[in-house]
Amino acid sequence: MSQHAVVTSAPARSGVKAARRARARDRRVYLVSHPIIFALLAATRGRSVTRLGGTVLVQGTDAFRQVLTRMPLDRTAERTTGGLAREFIPDGVLFDQEGQAHRETRRSLSADLSTAGVERLRPAWRAVLSRRFAPLAKGELVDLTEVAAEVAGTTVCALLGLDADPLLIARLGADVAAAAARSHLPGPPRPGSARALVAATDRLIDAVGADQPGTAGSAAMLAVAAVNTTVAGLPRAVAWCADCGLWPDAASAARRDLLASELLRVTAPTALLPRVAAAAGKVEGVDVRPGDRLMLVARHAVAAHRNPPDCDRPASAQVAQLVFGAGPHACPGAALARTQLADTLELLAPHSPRVARAWVDRRSALPGWRSLLIQATT
Repeated sequence: MSQHAVVTSAPARSGVKAARRARARDRRVYLVSHPIIFALLAATRGRSVTRLGGTVLVQGTDAFRQVLTRMPLDRTAERTTGGLAREFIPDGVLFDQEGQAHRETRRSLSADLSTAGVERLRPAWRAVLSRRFAPLAKGELVDLTEVAAEVAGTTVCALLGLDADPLLIARLGADVAAAAARSHLPGPPRPGSARALVAATDRLIDAVGADQPGTAGSAAMLAVAAVNTTVAGLPRAVAWCADCGLWPDAASAARRDLLASELLRVTAPTALLPRVAAAAGKVEGVDVRPGDRLMLVARHAVAAHRNPPDCDRPASAQVAQLVFGAGPHACPGAALARTQLADTLELLAPHSPRVARAWVDRRSALPGWRSLLIQATT
């Protein structure tokens, strides 16, 4: 990470130091859990598009958007999210990304996650946040990773109408994602990785299947996506807010939503999107062949590595949205993620918490904290 990268949008010297401190902490989740990938991306991030053998790294803003919106992609290729869904998840049409069933499932999910749908779900996770944050008023430590897991599990249960333990759903969803991530890794298949993924997937499907007859696979994949992005992103965002001293913005109803958007841009929970080209093309002068693996780096496309969160000079809405993808296959949960983070910031702001201790999760699919303990300062 370049030493000058965080200076670009911090107006005061104290702001620069705070941003450096926040970035140093957040960088640990990459250096400890995904060091090889982080080193590769850091070495090539000065170029918008880079070919490395049969893999094309796409890190520029325009190039990132171009690949997702204009380039034909093989949505079910081996070692892509859609390919894994097709191989291991019965009726996993939400993530195989093709066909009429996929489109119908996405339409239904988009309706459930519309503004009205999010408002229907909101009381469930706000109740969790209020209960979980109450000990802060007594000076006690709160593990934000555990809070995020319960928020995610509770939201999934409410969305799918599940009568299940939210923390169990969260744990099983994390297990599937961790096993799938090992299957995604480049190089020869890891011994036992396929069996581990099948076993983890079966456990999750069993947990949701009784309540989702005929669609348990899609329900399981939805749980995987919701749980892992929430558990990875929410604690990292709060750590940034605490380290940069942004609690006044979190307390402001006029600025809170913008702060949530900026924090999601900087954390970019799904920082790397694996795709495969379905046809020949060209991205900013680099030839792309059918079958080339495309590694789309959302973190760099939104300048998360350069610009810290700044409510006075935020990224444009079009750029900030890229952490959720672009085009017809953009994540339908963007409004849900922003609202959950904004609610978290609102309920934490009166306590102005600091990060007391943090440990990186070495096995998670997405870079994140195994435990992030916060404590009130007011």
